Amino acid sequence: MASPFDPALLRRWIDAAAERLTAGRAEIDRINVFPVADHDTGSNLLLTARAAASAPLDGDSPAADAPAADPAAEDVRPVRAAAALAAAAVRGARGNSGLILSQLFRGLAEELEAAAARRPNTPAGELLAGALRRAAALAAVAVSAPRPGTALTVLDAAAAAVAARVAAGAAGGPSPAGAELTRVADLPDPSGGTDPSGRTDLGGGGLDTTGALAEAARVAADAARAALARATGRPPELVRAGVVDAGGLGLVVVLDALVAAAGGDPGPPPSSQVGMPGPASAVTADGELVPWVPQPVYEVTYWLPGPDPAALETLRARLAGLGDSVGLAGDGGGGVMVHVHTTEAGPAVEAGLAVGRPSGIRIEALPPAPPTRDRAVLLMIESSGAGALARAAGGNVLVADPDPTVDEVLAAIRATGAEHVVVLPCATHRRTVTETAAERVRFEGIDVVVIPASSVLQGLAALAVHDPARRAPDDVVAMAEAAAATRTGGLAVAEAEALTWAGPCRPGEILGISDGEVVLIAPDLAVGALWLAHRMLTPGGELVTVLLGSAAPDELGERFAEDLRRTHPEVDVVVHRGEQGDYPLVLGVE
Repeated sequence: MASPFDPALLRRWIDAAAERLTAGRAEIDRINVFPVADHDTGSNLLLTARAAASAPLDGDSPAADAPAADPAAEDVRPVRAAAALAAAAVRGARGNSGLILSQLFRGLAEELEAAAARRPNTPAGELLAGALRRAAALAAVAVSAPRPGTALTVLDAAAAAVAARVAAGAAGGPSPAGAELTRVADLPDPSGGTDPSGRTDLGGGGLDTTGALAEAARVAADAARAALARATGRPPELVRAGVVDAGGLGLVVVLDALVAAAGGDPGPPPSSQVGMPGPASAVTADGELVPWVPQPVYEVTYWLPGPDPAALETLRARLAGLGDSVGLAGDGGGGVMVHVHTTEAGPAVEAGLAVGRPSGIRIEALPPAPPTRDRAVLLMIESSGAGALARAAGGNVLVADPDPTVDEVLAAIRATGAEHVVVLPCATHRRTVTETAAERVRFEGIDVVVIPASSVLQGLAALAVHDPARRAPDDVVAMAEAAAATRTGGLAVAEAEALTWAGPCRPGEILGISDGEVVLIAPDLAVGALWLAHRMLTPGGELVTVLLGSAAPDELGERFAEDLRRTHPEVDVVVHRGEQGDYPLVLGVE
């Protein structure tokens, strides 16, 4: 029995997908407000589909219609065609939505290859269930911060529905109620079978392979359509706009194209609206306040051929500190397409250079957004760990490695989308460039206040007391007081013999630094951290915050917290990974 996913079917599918995406592009673009309102998801999906359609499928040539001389060669044609389709989709993927779509084709390619080795003539329902299951897993890994109610949820639902239907057919019973809502990981591996109830056997026993595939694809598309239409669990941006996820809508269109390519009848066009648009600060279906989500200003993508897997995790962490919408989608052959939205395009590309040789670098400016909220806090932070902490606390972050220019500060202030912005330079030497940018942007109607925080921990302390509900002047005063009340210090490793205020030091010894001066010399980091904390707590303090550097082990923070709680039980200790490169450990006392 020939594979239902032969090259001719794949060609019909990708061509139909491109045609349907062309028709729906304007509407998909219109509702694209997540993760940023750049209104290009329909265009990105179409460009990705067209890139996939450019793949040379071996079923396209006239000679392919001739009988195959070798049945074994005929069996590998679908595998090779699907692999070519996936590789072209990954290399041509545009935007986060394109990355996810490319993983749908990659999941199919990997499933066809595995099925050919596992069991020839695998039924259509099993193949599609496995392909969707793989695609859902691959897409979830590719996206660094998966969110419910998006294209990932739609893909999960499609995979689960087909798997449940095939499993139910093998068991000889009806599909479980609500099976399409079950997550893929919770379902047994599907296997073919015959349904005695008379329903179509998705394993293909009672139909030709194309008919079985058409019905399996319709099951997937209908489940995806239902998941897309559910109002609960969607990101705040979608709740405010009253729309479905644009990427999820595009996936339904592509699955409908598979139904049509297999000879089936697709379901009704999916609706792009869910509920009514809300105000700038809306309320979710669960009654929780919807926060405003900041917008970066550049979309950066590039191709990495054959990067080391461990280096990819380092790259993912670095990009997460630079921006959001981070995606790393593999092509199954070792290459990876990288995607990020960021205010710092240069460092995003440099992060790729640190792990490989990026090519096909593309930097596109996202459309500027009009002010959508009253206030924002912008911090200039060098390290990815501290930057992630600030983002999690609701701050906007401008990566200050190297120190930003006036134009970069201006772009970051505008990207907050706020009318009133508090800027925390988090270093004394960055105050001048910050105040220069603040003066320029005030002519654009943006009110900017610079609080002279001299360290990252002072900036984080100020951010911790930020209260948008407070009057703006009172909020600035509270943040300035919190920054001023935070004493900071750090540990550095001596690189040469020197004479310090604490005495002579030798290479490798640990220097405790406070207020810009060496105040102690210790034999190792653990001892130095405890000595420095004791010294900084002499005037008093209630909270000690620790940021571990990129070279510091987690055990250092754990041991420090344990020792300090024993010697100062009245003090709270919080340890985070700051990932800074200059100081193995930074301390803040409030």
